[in-house]
Amino acid sequence: MKFELQHIVPDPLKGEAFLADSVWNQKVGFGSPEKILLNASSGKGKSTFINILYGLRKDYSGALIINEKPVEQYSIHDWIELRRGDLSFIPQDLQLFHSSTVLENLILKNKLTHQYNESIIIEMLERLGIGDKIHQSCGTLSMGQQQRVAIIRSLLQPFTFLLMDEPFSHLDEKNTAIAMNLINEVTEERGAGYVLTSLGSNHDQTFNRELNI
Repeated sequence: MKFELQHIVPDPLKGEAFLADSVWNQKVGFGSPEKILLNASSGKGKSTFINILYGLRKDYSGALIINEKPVEQYSIHDWIELRRGDLSFIPQDLQLFHSSTVLENLILKNKLTHQYNESIIIEMLERLGIGDKIHQSCGTLSMGQQQRVAIIRSLLQPFTFLLMDEPFSHLDEKNTAIAMNLINEVTEERGAGYVLTSLGSNHDQTFNRELNI
């Protein structure tokens, strides 16, 4: 999986000055199996960056090239195939089904992908400290618990690159480390890479590259 950004500037940020190491208005390339941390303060475009890579936003100037093909040439079918086999995504708003249980949310995803059997999914839940929430509706969970469900859901499909938009914003340091270890294990097993957005610099040794906005 390979991304190339050629002088992309989101429409809401036009006219702003960007630092020389910003991802905006520069030529930037990255891809699997890189593990990338994207630093930025609130309002600088972290979610916009992730949504552009996932094809959800097109309100920008410049060019995005994925796997050596400009996204303007991607059909709806191309995007479906990309999201089915190469891209996984943890949005900031999580997009869980709140009236369904934790296990129902995950099994629904897994039925589409057949990535793991149910026992492995339950092991993941227990590892992230929410094994006792399996039959609880997601709408009754804390935000930190919901984030852990969304993290597991993102792993229940094939991917070569994982996009994560502040996936640990409601987790403490201990639970963040546990979740990060699981993500690293899965991505390394698959030879995949990821981008993780964060409000501040984090020099965790699991990241081999940092980008800035």
